[in-house]
This record gives sequence, C-alpha cells and structure tokens, in this order.
Amino acid sequence: MKQNYLATYRILFVIVLTGIPLHAVQAQTARGQYIRASIGFGMSAPYEDVDIDGTGMYAQGEYLFNMRSWFSLRPYAGVIFTKTRKSGDDYRDRDYKVTSNAFLLGGKARFTAPIPWVAPYLETGVGASLGSFETYIPSVHIKKNGILWHIPLSLGLLVGPRHDVDIGLVYYYHPSAEQFSGALAFGLSFPIR
Repeated sequence: MKQNYLATYRILFVIVLTGIPLHAVQAQTARGQYIRASIGFGMSAPYEDVDIDGTGMYAQGEYLFNMRSWFSLRPYAGVIFTKTRKSGDDYRDRDYKVTSNAFLLGGKARFTAPIPWVAPYLETGVGASLGSFETYIPSVHIKKNGILWHIPLSLGLLVGPRHDVDIGLVYYYHPSAEQFSGALAFGLSFPIR
C-alpha cells in the first residue's frame, strides 16, 4: 500500500516539474489574433492504393485565435485545384482520374509542442467543400458536385524565433468522394493590431 502512494507522488511530482516550465514557453505565435496566408503544391488521391493521382495548386487563409501558447482555434477559407496525373502504365489508356476543384471552408483546432525555434503541430477539425470532385478508378466511379463535408488534418512545423513561418502537410478527407486532397504548404502569420 505504501508503494502505491509513493508511485502516485512520484507521478504528480514529474507532472508538476514538467508543467511549470511549459507554462512559460511559447509554442506558437504570441497570444492574440493573427491572419495566416498559405500557398502550396496541391494534390488529390483516392483512398485505395492505385497509381493515379492529381496535382495542382493550393491556397488558404486562416484567422488565428491563439488561446494558449500550445492551443489555437482557426476558421479557414481556401481553394484547391488538381488535374489527374497518370503515372501507371496500366491506367494510361483508360479514363481513370482523381480531381478536386473546390473552395474549402471550416474550422480547426491546433495543438503545438512548446519547443523554441522549431515547434511541431497537429491540427484537425471539420469543414465543407464547394466544388467538383471526380474519383474514377477500377473499383470506384464517383462524380460529386456541390457541397461536401470534409475532415482537415495537418502536420507541420512552426519555424523562427516567433514561430511565424509555417511549413506543413495539409490534408482534407472527402468521405463521400472517396478521395483526399492536400498540399505541401508554406505559410506566414501577420498580427492584427
């Protein structure tokens, strides 16, 4: 019984010692409101492992509410435009394609590790896509126009002394079109005064 109490106190001691320094470290841009602009190399691919994908461009703007040094809420609006790039010999002569041409709108939450100069982050949320999506592969034949819901998921790094440069992988999963679109994106933050 005494060992259980000692183990509990050790765990609490480690949590307190870890939490005190993390409170003072800035994980992302300083608290407040910012606008972030991102641009990147866009892509789209089916859920299935088929050698067909689309490439194009991606751009997005976000309004950042930095609540804590490690947590922020961010409504976003963006666009993605991709065309099919066929690289597999089996699919060259067929009309298989994966395309995304859409306006993206939604909200995300970002969790950032409090590391100086290079801070990794993960963000997710929910949103809507207004546009057209085509997924034509051997086992799936889907063409969707209009409004589709999507799930955004991003992994990346905030770089710099104030963490105002963003380099990340951004994905939007479209379950009803059985494809995901995304980008390798580069972004900058601008404070709102």
